[in-house]
Amino acid sequence: MQVFETVSRPPGEASGAAPGERPLQPAVLPFIPDRVQYTMYALALAAAISIWFIAIRAPLWLDETVSIFLIKGGFAGIRARQVWPDSPTYSCLLWLWTKAMGRGEIMLRISSLLPMLGAVYLLYRAARELFGREVALLTAIVFCLHPIIIFASIDIRPYAFAALAINASILALVSLRRNNSNWLAALFGLSAACIVQFQLLFAVILPALVICFIVVKFGDRKTLWRQLGIALPVFAVAFLPVIPRLQYMARTSATHVFAETPSLLELGSTLTLKGLAGILVVAVLVAAATRRLDLRAMHLRSRLQFWPILLCTSLALIPILTLYTLSLKTSIHVFVPRYRLVAVPGIALCWGLAASWINSRALRLLVCISVTAATAYIYLTTPFLQQHQYSWKYALAFVEKNASADGAPLLMCSDIPESDHMTMPAGAAIEETGILPPLSYYKLTVPVVPLPRALNAEAMRAGSQFLQAGARHQRFLAAAFAQSYETLDWLKSKAAGTFDVHELGQFDGVRVLEFTPRGLAAASR
Repeated sequence: MQVFETVSRPPGEASGAAPGERPLQPAVLPFIPDRVQYTMYALALAAAISIWFIAIRAPLWLDETVSIFLIKGGFAGIRARQVWPDSPTYSCLLWLWTKAMGRGEIMLRISSLLPMLGAVYLLYRAARELFGREVALLTAIVFCLHPIIIFASIDIRPYAFAALAINASILALVSLRRNNSNWLAALFGLSAACIVQFQLLFAVILPALVICFIVVKFGDRKTLWRQLGIALPVFAVAFLPVIPRLQYMARTSATHVFAETPSLLELGSTLTLKGLAGILVVAVLVAAATRRLDLRAMHLRSRLQFWPILLCTSLALIPILTLYTLSLKTSIHVFVPRYRLVAVPGIALCWGLAASWINSRALRLLVCISVTAATAYIYLTTPFLQQHQYSWKYALAFVEKNASADGAPLLMCSDIPESDHMTMPAGAAIEETGILPPLSYYKLTVPVVPLPRALNAEAMRAGSQFLQAGARHQRFLAAAFAQSYETLDWLKSKAAGTFDVHELGQFDGVRVLEFTPRGLAAASR
């Protein structure tokens, strides 16, 4: 007895059959009833989102403490503290959240988790318009499983809100295919501006949005110009607050460079979910071998058939290749994972596009389950993936306990690249400049002396000045993360004649040294 699989495609999904026809084809995998199939998709989506919670209890890392520094002066102080090119809009939203929900680590992370859930829903809606319900669920799950999304979903930074704005723009753009609404055009312009509001570098996605809008509306020039005439002014007005930050970035671009030159491996890893795209490739090959690859869906017989391919590939490739080329060809290295988030919705849509060509519901479901299971296994068995970057929490807690008894000062290397271009502040100015953002959340009661991130002339000047006055101190501690270990070695060498130096430990990558004057050390023995 031959087994057949009924291939039922929702409206909007490509099919090789004539309208109203439900094709019967020899099945490689058994038929799966709708109720069972969508239950499995729902479970896969729940499993994908649950991976976000693995590190939700993690302490704050450096950039997250910058977010806390920016709101510590209250709503009125947010603008005054915009010494970094951060989003004032995000700072206001975070401040409002903390006023309502407090500043506990978990509650702070939930402030990003909620908008990321909204971003998942909006991407699902856009993919459903393009491919139908099944493929939309797979697209949303792939989006949830991307390592960059897993990180950003609980990161106390503006990236979850930026993802929400990106996916809102994509949904508005997809809806504009068959909608001539002026309000929808205005929403498209507003959401596109919000992308840049939350992250300046995400402006690299704007060319892809503009190209796809023009292509889909090109057949109706009158509607094109009318909707464009609405979207552009709305975008321009919403973009106005961004201009001062752009000017600041243009003046200080060299001070924000911290990443290395990118490699092709990093580019490929982002596009393929660290190689898990191989599962989709195998599924496509199986579909081709069993005559379940819907080749007619790839025939570009009209502009509307070509447009989904243009949309998906443009949203994936234009932003990420722009960041890659900029980082490769200039000194502005911005190809770090959190900035690559701008391309992840497009990457997920490309997965959905490829899956829509597989004319087997069971095979698509198998891809979804396999990718979800593989990602869950990787995150549950890899210890460093269960952390949310390094944190100063443990080192500062140790310093407080060790130094508070005798008030020993701490010589602390800043971890922000901008510190390499600053004169080291003293006293109350340390807290106001934000040069040591971890102290905005993890407090110390002992005196702190800041040093730059790199061992430069300013680090040597400030370090030497402190050591010359060191005779007045019983002892002092020094702490630095990996990028500043060279400064600790220099301090150790510089103080070797008058101090005994001991390493007290490493705490999440932060080394802590103790400097004890020779006479005091001998007396204690």
